[in-house]
Amino acid sequence: MADVEWALKGELVLSCNCTVFCPCVLSLGQHPPTEGYCQTWAGFRIDNGYHGDTDLSGLNLGLIMEIPGYMSRGNWTAGLFVDKRASIYATKAFTRIFTGKAGGTTSLLSILVGNFLGVQQQPISYEVEGKKRIVKIPKIIDGVISPIPGKKHDEDTVISNSEYWIAPEIIVAKSEKSKLRAFGRNWNFAGRSAEICKLDWSGPN
Repeated sequence: MADVEWALKGELVLSCNCTVFCPCVLSLGQHPPTEGYCQTWAGFRIDNGYHGDTDLSGLNLGLIMEIPGYMSRGNWTAGLFVDKRASIYATKAFTRIFTGKAGGTTSLLSILVGNFLGVQQQPISYEVEGKKRIVKIPKIIDGVISPIPGKKHDEDTVISNSEYWIAPEIIVAKSEKSKLRAFGRNWNFAGRSAEICKLDWSGPN
């Protein structure tokens, strides 16, 4: 099954507990998060996607992750939220991709995630309002992410040509609203670090 071709294209946002922009992006996991540990959630909008013969286009996802220290040292905890509209085949495909079993871009998750909390199917919305990204999973995630303007105020602050595994270009952002309540966690990261990235993942190579 690891040789099944897959791809996800779209956009993702990530909101974490770092007080300033996440140092893991530039240090590639060699520097700890600003609080010494990472708590984060992410929202995904899949514009086009597939896993073998299974179409994944037009669906949304959510992800929760905890990292106890240096990102590169592993022992991550993760849980996945899959769009309620997804078929059983799409849900299985997303689970394979986000546990690293499908290989490719997310293969490192099979090594770094030591505790997988499971998969929940929920209604998930991912909307764009101007420059804001709004992610909602009723009673679970309530997030509003906004880019941080650069010196040219109408342009975002962007990190480009990065080796960060999630994306080579990262829009530096902050959370205007960032609440998560799931899997026994109750987080509020309003005003803290966030990222907006183009989603362009594939596998198994």
